[in-house]
Amino acid sequence: MIKIDGSIGEGGGSIVRLSTALATVTQEPVEVYNIRAKRDNPGLRPQHLEGLKALAKLCNGKLEGGEIGSTKITLNPNQVQGKKIGVRIKTAGSIGLVLQSLMIPAPLADSEVKIEFEGGATDTFFAPPIDYLNNVTLPTLRKMGYQGEVEQIRRGHYPKGGGIVRSQIQPLKKLKSLKLTEPGKIKSVQGISHCVKLPGRIAEKQASSAKRILSKAGYDAEIEVETYKKSEDPHLSPGTGIVLWAETENEVILGSSALGKKGKPAEKVGREAAENLVKQLETGCAVDQHLTDQLIPYLALAEGESEITSAELTSHTLTNIELVKQILGTEFEVDGEKGEPGRIQAKGRSDSAKT
Repeated sequence: MIKIDGSIGEGGGSIVRLSTALATVTQEPVEVYNIRAKRDNPGLRPQHLEGLKALAKLCNGKLEGGEIGSTKITLNPNQVQGKKIGVRIKTAGSIGLVLQSLMIPAPLADSEVKIEFEGGATDTFFAPPIDYLNNVTLPTLRKMGYQGEVEQIRRGHYPKGGGIVRSQIQPLKKLKSLKLTEPGKIKSVQGISHCVKLPGRIAEKQASSAKRILSKAGYDAEIEVETYKKSEDPHLSPGTGIVLWAETENEVILGSSALGKKGKPAEKVGREAAENLVKQLETGCAVDQHLTDQLIPYLALAEGESEITSAELTSHTLTNIELVKQILGTEFEVDGEKGEPGRIQAKGRSDSAKT
């Protein structure tokens, strides 16, 4: 049995999600202890538990310790099978984070995997927005042969959540290696600025602010503004956000996002996302800081050697690398310091043709 200390690195819920997802790939039992031990409210929260239950359904596995507040769980996975899975998140927990963990083993199935989320947040703090997954993560994974689609039916924001998202993931015999080191010239900058249960001018101000910052840096941006008439708005909680992405001549995509909150000016939301994107583009690296940590398990599972340059080596990325090395035995070479741009090389697993 694989045993993982859930307090390593940042000690967050991502350790549970990634450890169990990778164990599902290898079909080895896994125990995760000291779950979120460094947090003020240690143990599993509702979104973590729903993610674990969904993963157990996907692999017909046995989950033990699956309770709110539990600091230790074990998962005994079996073969992943094509099926339809429903995930209900009663809080405003992140849909994107739960989906990330399911996306890793889902291609192992013998037929299509369908995942339907009801409840939860599509746009929340410290988690990838669905717009980011659709416009940055998935296009990059498709370079590796990954076949998946995500459809956002209804946005969810804090405090009520209420998001509705549907995903389809196709079987894949092998994952190709990835080399993203030289981004090349910027071809286009795009984005989506949204607001729900709020006046539409908020989304417009976010977009305008982002455009001004990007224009000063030499980039013309096309940003879609998504708003709703009060009588036609189906969302449960008010919220705003913006996701930006830049595509280069070498088909590299780097992204950035920012979320609104009560008392935070719309102009600041747009400026925050734009300044972050400009900062990452100026590094000359081919992968943004958030996509970097998402790619780590895929680089490990790919066939052959992969190499990327990252705009920032975050503690989240470095923790993911240590977990992958521990569970899969993948060789990684990291050139750079935490908080700085860096280069990551990975030697894929020899039996990755199953993935």
